[in-house]
Amino acid sequence: MHIDKIRVILSAHGRLTQPVDKLDDNSDLYQAGLTSLATVGLMLALEDEFDIEFPDSVLSRKTFGSIETIADTVEDLLD
Repeated sequence: MHIDKIRVILSAHGRLTQPVDKLDDNSDLYQAGLTSLATVGLMLALEDEFDIEFPDSVLSRKTFGSIETIADTVEDLLD
């Protein structure tokens, strides 16, 4: 998985109110301060880093709800 890279990107672009290193992979990122605006920046940074494109079908609060759901989605898009 690419969780370590995702954590770095989340730390840089997520604008969270809690440090990323204090969050579990299943922690609710919205409770940790992720906003819809920050989600767009996060998505764009993930697309650049992994050379992927998030299709409209996965653009939901659920996809960006935790580090694990982001990692699962990235993995699916890389396959």
